[in-house]
Amino acid sequence: MRFAKLGATALTSLIAGLAMLGTVSAETFRLSHNTGDTTTWHRGAEKFNELLGAATGGDLQVRTFPNAQLSGGDQMKQAEMVGRGALDFVITSAINVTPLVPEMAVFSLPYLYANYEQVDATTDGAAGDKMKEIMLAHNIVVLAWGENGFREVTNNARPIKAPADLQGLKMRVAGPMYIDVMNALGANPQQMQWSETFTALQQGVVDGQENPVGAVIIPQRVYEVQKYLTTWHYSYDPVFLGVSKKRWDSWDDETKAKVQQAASEAMAYQKEITREDTAKGLEYLREKGMEVYEPSAEELQAFRDSTKPAFDTWAAKVGDDLVKSFQDAISASN
Repeated sequence: MRFAKLGATALTSLIAGLAMLGTVSAETFRLSHNTGDTTTWHRGAEKFNELLGAATGGDLQVRTFPNAQLSGGDQMKQAEMVGRGALDFVITSAINVTPLVPEMAVFSLPYLYANYEQVDATTDGAAGDKMKEIMLAHNIVVLAWGENGFREVTNNARPIKAPADLQGLKMRVAGPMYIDVMNALGANPQQMQWSETFTALQQGVVDGQENPVGAVIIPQRVYEVQKYLTTWHYSYDPVFLGVSKKRWDSWDDETKAKVQQAASEAMAYQKEITREDTAKGLEYLREKGMEVYEPSAEELQAFRDSTKPAFDTWAAKVGDDLVKSFQDAISASN
């Protein structure tokens, strides 16, 4: 055998060289998401890369770009770029896709959900499958649902115990539906990229914001620039891992199966750690100095009543049949 004539040093160099060739031949795809590298979004992306690499023997790799770097910081633009094949993968929340796909607002209608069981009944069932079909029409293959979570409200002005407490507050929001919700509550909504929000809160450009505890408020250190938090659970926001249809169609069935499996496992992991971090989050935020208010059922009803106009407006935009499919799935889960 020819290798037998090589010395130990030469053989080691040859093996290292072959390993380098394997690394060079690996195909690397780009994944964009719009939060920082400490969030469960990013951890889910890293898990996806780990699983996909293991499934393909390192032949397929995913490089993750946080903070919407590849779309110039524009979190709404990421999905559009994936749809036209300019990006390979995206992890983003449903609400960030609504400028492109208004139907995705159905997940986040105010007070649609009361608990995780109701959420899972939609994302894991026919309602979630319908949303995948709608996204496919925009050339995005939704591989798996993850979780941003129930969005809670924070601010620096005062505790929020009733709709009147939001009157006049400048509130950062992520998308068009939340503008209507905040207007209904008498607040002054400011649509803003997440990458700009921490500084805006720090400098008092806005008074507050709304986001999930486990996925955003804790890992993005919102508690450092906000004093008050109210657990009003007013809106739920899933995330999804999607791939461009152009990229998906370029793979054979075996590769598709490996990508799908890695995505499903990665997002199941992302959802699990998000819920774990949320469960222990309120105690952590209190330790960090936030004043946390947990409304009673009667107080939550007041918020629900006040946001009903926004619900009706966006239910009409989403489509009555689609909203009913979600409501039916929720009712069946109770």
